[in-house]
Amino acid sequence: HVLVFEGGDHGQRRTAARMTGPDDPALADLLDPHDLGSFREEVELLEGAGEEFDLDRVLAGELTPVYFGSAVTNFGVEPFLQDFLEMAPPPGARDSTAGPVGPAEERFSGFVFKIQANMDPQHRDRVAFVRVVSGRFRRGMKVRHPRLGREVALALPLQFMAQERVVIDEAYPGDVIGIHDRGTLHIGDTLTEIPGLAFEGVPHFSPEHFARVRVKNALKSKQLHKGLEQLAQEGAIQVFRQPLGDKDPIVGAVGVLQFDVLKYRLETEYGVTVILEPMPFQVARWVEGDGLDPAAIDRDPSTLWCEDRQGRPVVLFKSAWAFEWLAERAEGVTFRETA
Repeated sequence: HVLVFEGGDHGQRRTAARMTGPDDPALADLLDPHDLGSFREEVELLEGAGEEFDLDRVLAGELTPVYFGSAVTNFGVEPFLQDFLEMAPPPGARDSTAGPVGPAEERFSGFVFKIQANMDPQHRDRVAFVRVVSGRFRRGMKVRHPRLGREVALALPLQFMAQERVVIDEAYPGDVIGIHDRGTLHIGDTLTEIPGLAFEGVPHFSPEHFARVRVKNALKSKQLHKGLEQLAQEGAIQVFRQPLGDKDPIVGAVGVLQFDVLKYRLETEYGVTVILEPMPFQVARWVEGDGLDPAAIDRDPSTLWCEDRQGRPVVLFKSAWAFEWLAERAEGVTFRETA
């Protein structure tokens, strides 16, 4: 269908006119012949470039609907929200150590899928976002934290709408809640009332781009390390260090645009201006076993021996070929794409 835009009032008035489609004769009364022709040509182009709508493919992540509108003027927002509600699937089950857990389970369970630092610049807060999988969440409830092996209290749960945050008393499967956190929660953590339950972790991806971080003002080193630690906890970057060489940290990311975000956030949120020196490595592999000599790795110009934030050994390679060459010759060593 075609919606007709009415300007003014910043979208406060709902648009009343709705046409049946681009071939509706009534459009000729609203547009001059040139604009109408251009409009129909653009619609034909979209139909040719796109694919037929298939809800099953949308839900499988194989197809993405595209909507055109303006949130500033409120044009096209209501149809988008209506379609979104119709297409959105109900909360589903999630695999765990105890088998699939779904909304029918009465006991509460959820998992941390995102962490965001400095959402309130005035208070330097850190919020862990939890998706409720089963049961009813209640404000202030105590739940089991399997990774820590103890109970934690979930006080002051939040829900967000744009820049607004509201303290809530309860939440249900499918809801997302924000929990104020001081570093206790990590991405992939399970929170539950079900004994022995732990959800499968959130997948991590091996970085493909690397850069050395140089701080312009050495007096800002403490702020730099704090910023890198918190941003790494969010999952936006990974941080490595050379135990045998240069002491400046190395950051790894899946895409180079993450480096631009890193520089911006370090400067605006932590007051640290940095220089990122690109490094020629393309592959990172975590090492299990004692069959490698770190000094020998560093002497080879195609490899670099590092450690991640937890002190686990990682080798950076300049190419997939360099990794394959070493993997074929390293006895008693297992290489893994992620930690």
